[in-house]
Formats: sequence, C-alpha cells, structure tokens
Amino acid sequence: MQLIIKYIKPYLWRMAGGMTAKFLGTVVELFIPSILAMILDDIIPLQDAGKVYLYGGLMVLCALLAWLGNVTANRVAASVSRDSVRTLRHDLFKHIMGLTSREIDRFTVPSLISRMTTDTFYVYRMVGMMQRIGIRAPILLLGGILITLSLDAALSLLMIALMPFMVLIVFFISKKGVPLYAKLQEHVDNLVRIVRENMTGARIIKALVKTEDEKARFRKVNEQVASSETHAAAIMSINSPTMQFLLNMGLVLVVYVGAKRVHTGLSQPGNIVAFLSYFTIILNAMLTITRILTMYSKALASARRIDEVMHGETEQDAKAPQTPDMKAPKVEFENVTFSYNKKMPDVQKISFRLGKGQHLGILGPTGSGKSTLVKLLMRLYDVDEGSIRIDGVDVRDIPLGELRRKFGVVFQNDALFRGTIEENVKLGREISMEEVEKALKDAQAAMFVEEKGGVGSEVVSRGHNFSGGQQQRMLVSRALAGTPELLILDDASSALDFRTEAALRRALREEYRNTATVMIAQRISAIMHCDVILVLEDGEMKGLGTHEELMENCELYREIAALQLGGDEHANG
Repeated sequence: MQLIIKYIKPYLWRMAGGMTAKFLGTVVELFIPSILAMILDDIIPLQDAGKVYLYGGLMVLCALLAWLGNVTANRVAASVSRDSVRTLRHDLFKHIMGLTSREIDRFTVPSLISRMTTDTFYVYRMVGMMQRIGIRAPILLLGGILITLSLDAALSLLMIALMPFMVLIVFFISKKGVPLYAKLQEHVDNLVRIVRENMTGARIIKALVKTEDEKARFRKVNEQVASSETHAAAIMSINSPTMQFLLNMGLVLVVYVGAKRVHTGLSQPGNIVAFLSYFTIILNAMLTITRILTMYSKALASARRIDEVMHGETEQDAKAPQTPDMKAPKVEFENVTFSYNKKMPDVQKISFRLGKGQHLGILGPTGSGKSTLVKLLMRLYDVDEGSIRIDGVDVRDIPLGELRRKFGVVFQNDALFRGTIEENVKLGREISMEEVEKALKDAQAAMFVEEKGGVGSEVVSRGHNFSGGQQQRMLVSRALAGTPELLILDDASSALDFRTEAALRRALREEYRNTATVMIAQRISAIMHCDVILVLEDGEMKGLGTHEELMENCELYREIAALQLGGDEHANG
C-alpha cells in the first residue's frame, strides 16, 4: 500500500475536496428516511397538506444535494485515479527500461508486460473505487447505525449483534484472498508469454503444422488461469452470500420485533418504516464493502508485484568518468570472464585488442558466447572478472548514455518498429535526411526502398512486409546512421546473398574507415577479410589472428573452413 500512497500523495488536497463532497452528499442522503418517518408519524396526523408538501420538498432537496455531492466526488475520484496511475505507469515503464538485463531475465518480459497493463489497471480501479464507494459505504454503514440507535435502540441492538460475525468473515477472506490473486497473476504472466510467443512465431507454427500443439499448450495455461481465478473467486464468493444471509436474518428479526413493539405501543409505524429503510441502506453498504474487499485484494496483490519491479536492480551509471586515451586500442578485452547463472562461466579468459577503424570477426559454434561478448562490450551485463576498455577507459567508468551513443548495433534478433522507413532508421535520433539516405545506400538498401516508394513507406510491426534480407539491410542502415565510433553486426548478413554481402563489406571499408567494427557471423566468408578473427568454442578462445594465421594454427577454424569453403585449397584461395 505504500506504493499507492506515494502516488496519490500529490493529489491529497484534490482528494480531500472530493471526499468532503462525498461525505456531505452521503450524510444528506441519510436524512431522507428520517424525514419520511417524521411525515408519517407527525405531519400526516395533523392533516396539513402544506406541511406534507414542505417536508416532501425537503426530501427532494436532500436527494438533489446528495446527487450533486456524489457526482462531484465521482468526477474528482476519476481524475485522481487517472492522474496518479498515469504517473505510476510512466515511472514503472521508465524503471523497467532502466533495469539491468539480469533483472529483466529474472522477471521475464511477459511478466513485465502484465505488470505494466493488468496490474496497473487493478490499482487504477481500486484508487477510484476507494474514493467513490470506499468513502460512501462506511458513512452509510456507521451513519445508518447511529440514526437507527436514535430511532429505536432495542431494534438496533439486533443489528449490532451481527457485526462481530461480519468482521470475522471479512478478516478470514482478506487473509486468504490476497495470496490467491497473487498466484492468479503469475498464471496470467504465463498466459501472456504463450500468446506473445505464438504471435511472434505464427509463421513458423503454421509452416511446421504445429497449430494443434500450440492450441493444446494454450489450453493448458488457460485452464490454469481459469482454475486459479475460480479458486480465488470461490473464496471471495463466500463473503457476499454470507453477509446477505446474516443481514437478511437480521431484517426478519427487525420486522418481527418491530411489529411486536408497534403492537404494544413501544414504537411508531413511521419509525419502523424508517428503520427498515436504514436497514436496507446498511445491508447495501455491507455488500458494497465486500465488493471493495475483492477489489482491494486484487489491487494489493498487483501493487506488491509492481513494487517488486520498482525495487529491481537498475543499471548503475559511472560515478567518476575518466578521460579517454586516444593512443590506446579502441576496444580491449583483458581476461574477461562472465556467467549468466553465476555457476558455470559462459565466457572465460577472453583477451584481445581492436584498433581504431579495424574490423574484428567473431566465429564459433552456436552457444559459444559470441553474442555475450557484444552484450558485455555495451555493458548490458557487467563482467564477473577482468575488464573491458574503450579508448583505455573501463566501460564501467563511462556514463551509460555516452557509452551507448558510441555504438551502432544490429543484434541477432533485432526488430523493426511500426512506422516509416525513415522513422526506423532515425529511431528518435537527431539525424538529417542526408545521413538517412547515405546509411540506406551504404547498407545496400537504397534500391528496394526506392521501389517501395521511398523513406516514407510504411513498415508494419516487426517489418513483416519486407523480406528477411530487406529487414537486415534496414537494420544495418539504422546502425550506420550517425556514423558510430563502434559498429556491431551480430549475424547481420545471414539473409544476404554473396554479392550484396560483398558490396556491404566494401562500403564499410571505404565509407567508415574510422569506425571499429565487430562482426559476428556463422559463415567464414563474411569475416575472412577482417583484420583480426576471434574463434570461440564453449566460451573459450580457440584462436585469434588473421584468416591465414588461423588456417595454419587453429584446428577448429580449419574444420569450419573445410566444411564451408570446400577444403583447405579453397579456404586459402
């Protein structure tokens, strides 16, 4: 609840105004049955129509004032819940974007999406509900009890006797309900994950005729969600019927005892009518409180999930930036060791240097740690041992914004966004149209972009209206735009034909001579012309040197060359 209080605190004065209007409107509403009792017991026996109209008009006035107060309070409640949760959602998104990659791995993307959407919505509903009926219901409950005590204390005691049972029910249900809704949200996270995977992989699912398997997988997790929701709802559903039973039993007793008291002259009919009206108000107030309890349980579970993310570890910026040494290598890895699970190293004892304008090729089997090196270089993860330096400065001593502005990058599973080609190349950066066009030309994308209608052409989500090779060339153009100091191409030419790939390599050599380039590839042909090639296997260095040097002294490189290039004779050609 501290999280929610933090975000509604700036709106306390506005809330106070709305709650005051709600309080006054509800109190005025409580006078209506008392005025009715007065008309029945005191005014009608006088047979004075004028007074009947006067007090009737007073009832109408009270109803209008109650309506006005409730409408005003509800509008304020809607604005407070909207503004507070908008700020919460903004801060949550900002915090998620600042989480370390390790924390994102721990929470998982589907869970973060669920917390950004479903959980914030539950908080929104609760903030609004607590201001509207969360104020109104207790006032009706307590006010109704106090007024009934003044009308007929004996009848009120019957109702008060039910209160301890109601409190026990509320305590039991709240204790059981919150953990169940937390468990429900975990199953919702799994549901989001399954849907996300199926939407992303829809084509391959259809191609491999796996639709029925995916339906079965979705059915299983959907049944888990339904089962959890049913279990939680079953516990919460005890509340309303039990409350209604107790209150209706109380109502029966009130009618019976009230009739006896009227018959013996201890009470008046008007009082009994008013008492029954108040009892109905109290009944509805108690049922409303049970609904609030259900929503509170959901919102509390959601608030805890949001708070967990808000306390997640964020990327730490450099505290004491250092001056770069222009004579030092552009990139230097020194005995770098790193593990994702902190049990077995994913890369270990990696050391190499890359000069300004040089090209580094990284080759190795799947899972050998190629992409991990890139993530460490960009400080998406911090090394466990050793150091990584750019221009002689440890990457941990370079402010994150400054560090990442040095890079142009194409990740292995990169994505295009919905918008235009121009927007995808610029990606919010201050880049001129001339630079956009040059980047497209150098990435060998200018021809098909022109055929598509120019840089203003539409790109659908994930770029599915373009071929694989076209997507890769647009991603490369995004990386080249702005002329980065360091260019990282992680398997960025796998969908290109050899002629286009050769033209891209030539453009990188001629147009980006001052840019140090790291190329990760599965094909030797893509990196054999690099200044230095790093060969990895199981996270360890198996070779470092030029193509010719590795052909002489690296057995793994020779094996790959023999498989891909047709033997040593062709590999050396």
